[in-house]
Amino acid sequence: MNKSELINAIAEASGLTKADAGRALDATISSVTSALQGGDSVSLIGFGTFSVKARSARAGRNPQTGETIQIKASNIPSFKAGKSLKASVN
Repeated sequence: MNKSELINAIAEASGLTKADAGRALDATISSVTSALQGGDSVSLIGFGTFSVKARSARAGRNPQTGETIQIKASNIPSFKAGKSLKASVN
């Protein structure tokens, strides 16, 4: 399912117009992104938790030359599925 299909599904399930559903989805994504940028996590009970995890610096290898390179430390977004979501797909 891509974004436009998700917007159509939201509009159909909620009775909103496609434009309103699109704005609601964009606002949700923006809010989650802002929370993660601020260092917070977002928990949706039954669905899952979005959070930021720190990835430490490490040594890597250039696949073309085989040369060892240093990869910088970074923060990465993470999602952990909730119990209800896990149960619904099994």
